[in-house]
Amino acid sequence: MADTGGEGGTACVAAPGQDIPRALSGDPFSEVGAVADAVLYEGYLLYPYRRSSAKNRVRWQFGVLLPRTWVETDGPVAEGISGSADSWYQRTECLVRAAPDAVLRVRVRYLQLQRKQVEAPGEDGRYLPVESLRGDDGTAHLSFDEAVPYEVDLAWPLAELLRGPRTAEVSAPPAVDTEELGAGRVVRRREHVRAHTTVAAEKLADDLYRLCVRTENAGEAPDARAPRAEALRQALLAAHTLLAGEGLEFVSQTDPPAALRDRARGCRSAFTFPVLGGPAGESADGATGPVLLSAPIILPDHPQVAPESPGDLHDAAEIDEILTLRTMLLTDEEKAEARATDPRAARILDRVDTMPPEVFANLHGAIRSLAPATEGAGEARPAWWQEGGDAGLSPTTDTVTVDGVPLGTGSRVRLNPRLRGADAQDMFLVGRTAEVAAVFHDVDGSVHLAVTVDDDPAAELHGWYGRFHYFRPDELEPLGDGTEPRPCAPPDPGPGRP
Repeated sequence: MADTGGEGGTACVAAPGQDIPRALSGDPFSEVGAVADAVLYEGYLLYPYRRSSAKNRVRWQFGVLLPRTWVETDGPVAEGISGSADSWYQRTECLVRAAPDAVLRVRVRYLQLQRKQVEAPGEDGRYLPVESLRGDDGTAHLSFDEAVPYEVDLAWPLAELLRGPRTAEVSAPPAVDTEELGAGRVVRRREHVRAHTTVAAEKLADDLYRLCVRTENAGEAPDARAPRAEALRQALLAAHTLLAGEGLEFVSQTDPPAALRDRARGCRSAFTFPVLGGPAGESADGATGPVLLSAPIILPDHPQVAPESPGDLHDAAEIDEILTLRTMLLTDEEKAEARATDPRAARILDRVDTMPPEVFANLHGAIRSLAPATEGAGEARPAWWQEGGDAGLSPTTDTVTVDGVPLGTGSRVRLNPRLRGADAQDMFLVGRTAEVAAVFHDVDGSVHLAVTVDDDPAAELHGWYGRFHYFRPDELEPLGDGTEPRPCAPPDPGPGRP
């Protein structure tokens, strides 16, 4: 453990290029390690895992903390509860029950961008950058961006935090690593990522406290108008925070005890969403836990990686089976390019190529619980949402006004997605026309419109089973053709819900 230079903080970092070990003795975060790693690498590299794939040219989608001067070039960012928009800070606020002698432990985790540049010797003996190179052993290498994990452990007594906020540095140092290939070399460069975390505590009752953990990118962008790909050199990628400690019990923000609901609503997190981690325990009120995971992705309390998922496969989400099938169908040439693109892609291919039949069969999934679904409009409605289930909200009849025009089901729009946002596929939709299918109100009070794209040959099918594209109102332009919102049978949002 090395001193970070902050007040009372200590740091533990992984060796460059290596995954962070999870099985540390006495590690209070071990029970959430698999889920935290899934958050860390969510969207790291998308199928088909090749550099030539257009969607892999827009990298790093969640929890991206860039220098403030770059982020706010066009004005302050609008706060949200998830990290799908680029920001320069994250803020976690939560409730905790604690003993007077409690000690809070904080782990800040993120990826540090690593530029992989392949170089070949020139005629004058100096190395020159090239796009690709084949080593003496026949292995192909491509110039591409990678990332290495970085984490910092901090700890303070609660009594110290009550006397005032404490700040610790969570910066990642610069580095240059060179790998000789015989016919050339690979140079990996990481720039200095400057960041700090501030922790504060406020007493609310005899044993109840509110914690605030704020992580900021403290760097200065050399050019506030630089392309995003350049600004990412100084960014925290997939940033998230883990909280635990001796004598502490965290209160659920999504399902707090009745007596604490107003207190929980008073907690305001930004660009991150705190949930209870680890397996659900038998607490007195069923709404507390010993670990908190604050992630840039909205998760439920006590998230777990499915036991059917065999280790590090794809993005550790819920579509391992279909991605495995698609990976199996890659040609030998495509697999070779994927292996040359990134070591994590190579490991995915190795796991797929050597997967036993019984393991693949398990990827088909399992039914863990059954909940009744109500009938409406002649079809089953999903249990998570029902027409009329939320007072005053109706996705198929609600409207939102954009440029003076009410948009709702049936409205015609042009898509202008934010280019600094989080969806790698948005760049394919700029300028396309679409039809609004529904208006959804998110848990943080924001509004998203579900649309089907006009020239998508599968638009009718997507509308039938509820797989939509979702956009904020300011990303849509009414076509102004006089079309008014029209009512229709409620669509089934299904797995495509916001």
